[in-house]
Amino acid sequence: MSKSTLLGGLVHEVPDDLNKALSKTEQITGLWENLTPIARNEFICWIENAKQEQTRLKRVRRTIEELVEGQKRPCCWAGCIHRTDKKPSKWQQNILINKQKKTL
Repeated sequence: MSKSTLLGGLVHEVPDDLNKALSKTEQITGLWENLTPIARNEFICWIENAKQEQTRLKRVRRTIEELVEGQKRPCCWAGCIHRTDKKPSKWQQNILINKQKKTL
């Protein structure tokens, strides 16, 4: 993965597939560049967290759609567990980091 020309997040750099999608129009590039580093980080982490390639592609497309819709963070994402400036929430620790099953 080569270094992106677009601004990355607090922890994550823009991956090539997202960079390509964000660079398609000046409008989309502008929307991305106007996000905060934390918001960019959330989108990148959400995309990189996909386990299947099909899910990753869907998340890249959804990122563009959400930016155009005016959203500043990915929908339904608990947040980046890789940040060192913020302790993961109890839910993130149990489900995302320790991979415990959700109990009802």
